[in-house]
Amino acid sequence: MQEIILLTTNIETNYPELYKYLDETPFNICKTEKEEVCVSDLQEYLNTLKKQLENHISSHAQKKT
Repeated sequence: MQEIILLTTNIETNYPELYKYLDETPFNICKTEKEEVCVSDLQEYLNTLKKQLENHISSHAQKKT
C-alpha cells in the first residue's frame, strides 16, 4: 500500500497529465464473501500503475526526439 501511495504521489506531482487518468485504472476487489481487497489485487494494481508510468515516460521521450 505504501508503494502505491508513493507512486501515485509521484505521478500526481510530476506527471499531472497522467494523474487525471488514474480514476480509469481498473481495480478489482477480491472475489470473497466480504468483498475485501486482497494483497494480490494491490500488487496487480501497483504493477498496472508502474506500467502506465513507464509507457507514459517512454512515449513522451520519443516525441521529444
